[in-house]
Amino acid sequence: MHISTPLDVLIHNYLCSMHPLEKRIRNFDGSDFKSLALDVFQFQYEHVSVYRDFCNFSGRIHPSTLEEIPFLPIHFFKSHRVIADGYKPNVVFKSSGTGGDRSTHLIASTNLYEHTFRKIYREQIGNPQEQVILALLPNYLEQGESSLVYMVDHLIKDTQSEQSGFFLNEYDEIVNRYRKAQASDKQVVIFGVSYALLDLAERNPDLSEAIVIETGGMKGRRKEMTKAELHHALKTGLNCEHISSEYGMTELLSQGYSRKDGLFVPGHTMQLLIREVNDPYHFISSGKTGGINIVDLANLYSCSFIETQDLGKLNENGFEIMGRFDHSDVRGCNLMVQ
Repeated sequence: MHISTPLDVLIHNYLCSMHPLEKRIRNFDGSDFKSLALDVFQFQYEHVSVYRDFCNFSGRIHPSTLEEIPFLPIHFFKSHRVIADGYKPNVVFKSSGTGGDRSTHLIASTNLYEHTFRKIYREQIGNPQEQVILALLPNYLEQGESSLVYMVDHLIKDTQSEQSGFFLNEYDEIVNRYRKAQASDKQVVIFGVSYALLDLAERNPDLSEAIVIETGGMKGRRKEMTKAELHHALKTGLNCEHISSEYGMTELLSQGYSRKDGLFVPGHTMQLLIREVNDPYHFISSGKTGGINIVDLANLYSCSFIETQDLGKLNENGFEIMGRFDHSDVRGCNLMVQ
């Protein structure tokens, strides 16, 4: 006879079996980021073979600062298996493939991903239990294997509200649920891919009390727009004073959010460096535009040091997205430099 194991026992067993670095990342409060990042580098140099080969080729195998750590070009997630030796993925995420081949991220610990995105969301957006979350992400649902859908699905479940859910093109139903949520004093959060939010905005609903989070992406459905043009159209059509954005991608397990002014705040497990466009080993100061390199501590079992194809700049309060080098698959920053 099968006897199910109590949930608290399962959790205890998992916590006892996780790698010590995962425990540190889960408990990380943002202090001494460099020290933890260097320890993560050492683990990944020893256990992630493709990253070790890349580091050896670069000649940078004993970094003492974040700037000295080799950053793996993001396209390696399209051409190689990026996962620590001895670990098997319990879920596989794939990019939308708008620019061609789909990137693949092999996730050895969904628990670490869930812990990370929940903490960042609560810190930057709010408590899901006080919200109704409506998700307008048709292309991600249609293609499947999306890290964004995985994240939003868990946040929807965290709301414990029957009004929360995913939608393909049921725009009237979104408005109806928004109104019901308002009547119950719930904060409404609408996650939406850019082209679908524009479709909704053309109906000119009054969603003035909602937090609208665009996740980027025309996905070939509409003409590309600058971020300013997109947000102006959405604010006008949805009657919202502000439009928020999410910065995330298949290859990352941490996120950043922009609430009002286009300035993204990185999650506690994320730190950005801006590299010189023509020299990947030279980093530039705040206020100047260059290529974005990301340290994502939550990527413990793949690679935490990623050279993206995004252009951006840092300031003392966060970072801005200025565009990108090519058509890489990105959420929340997919508009071309004008």
